[in-house]
Amino acid sequence: MSLTPQLDRLLDAGLADVTGRSSAELVAHVATLPDEPGSVLAVHPTLATARQLAPLLRHRDKPGFVVEDMTDLEEFVPLDGLDVPAGPLYLIREPDRGDDMRNWSPNEALPAILERGRTPLTVNEGISWLLQEPQMLEPNHCFMTIGSRKPKGGTLDARTPAIWISNGTGRDGATHRRAPKIGWCWAGNRHTWLGFASARSRA
Repeated sequence: MSLTPQLDRLLDAGLADVTGRSSAELVAHVATLPDEPGSVLAVHPTLATARQLAPLLRHRDKPGFVVEDMTDLEEFVPLDGLDVPAGPLYLIREPDRGDDMRNWSPNEALPAILERGRTPLTVNEGISWLLQEPQMLEPNHCFMTIGSRKPKGGTLDARTPAIWISNGTGRDGATHRRAPKIGWCWAGNRHTWLGFASARSRA
């Protein structure tokens, strides 16, 4: 999909309302980006945070949400060494859900992604991708976004963000059943329904 309809999808989802930026300003910025096949518009967290973007997601007409115990989501930032462009909107090239890594842990998946010459998606990038291709979030086929981690002293917080579909139990509540869910997983744990989203590169 070319960039103009991608921006239209973001605007239709409510991006301008969330950011306070005019659609004309966003159109002008997108015009400076290369319109490359296989690329997806990503929303930089300085334009809109993952928490702001989450409700724009839809699955079976249910809006997305952030789990209530992830009050520090804004503190999850791109890993050191990830080359995230500074513009409000940028491109991720050839995103992939990483289904072949399901039942791997984030600690196991990250070096494998890098060895393949790819880059792990951040949580903002994962949400941005789903805003363009909501069908990429399926029951038992969801993904982690391990390009975002929370620094903690000289190391990293043990959690990694992930995006999956809520079953409406526990603290999620029945109203969130089948809704896109921004949650977290332990970096050392494996989950059979979660792959590891990555891209070839950014621009």
